[in-house]
Amino acid sequence: MYTASDLRKGLKIQIDNEPYIIIDFQFSKPGKGQSLYRCKLKNMISGIIFDRTYRSGDTFQPAAIEERKMQYLYSQNDQACFMDTENYEQVFLTDEQLGDAKNFLIDNLDVSILFFDDKPIGITLPNFVDMEVIKGDPWAKGDSVTGDTKPVTVESGYELRVPPFVEKGDRITIDTRTGQYVTRVKG
Repeated sequence: MYTASDLRKGLKIQIDNEPYIIIDFQFSKPGKGQSLYRCKLKNMISGIIFDRTYRSGDTFQPAAIEERKMQYLYSQNDQACFMDTENYEQVFLTDEQLGDAKNFLIDNLDVSILFFDDKPIGITLPNFVDMEVIKGDPWAKGDSVTGDTKPVTVESGYELRVPPFVEKGDRITIDTRTGQYVTRVKG
């Protein structure tokens, strides 16, 4: 069991038999009375976000979230298929469950799938992925009017801005947390 003093950003708790993650947290101690813990909670299944305030005596049950290493296989219609590399069991996540993560899925990418009551509810990507640029305008020397970045499209269809020296066919590293260019892959 967690107490209110254990609350922090990123903590997963269970409320009314559903998993929630704390996405924002504020502590306040009024002049007299109990401490207050203001939390912004996100339902990990439906994605609904709401605010709730707790007092120092409140207790919480940890969310029974299980994380399993799996490998991305393919996407079909609006679902992505993942395979457990130990027992070859396959699970599907919808585009809605994937959210922005679908922009960074490439064949055979190892990810962590979150399970609640043996149902897949979400995904955790590696912090960085290497992807091939499939579309991008060539860089013309002296072309500084457009600034120091240009738009390109990578193999998943995701579009981002990169330095002008990145060209079609290059492999680049993308930070999956921000969706931004990190570096060009050498070799």
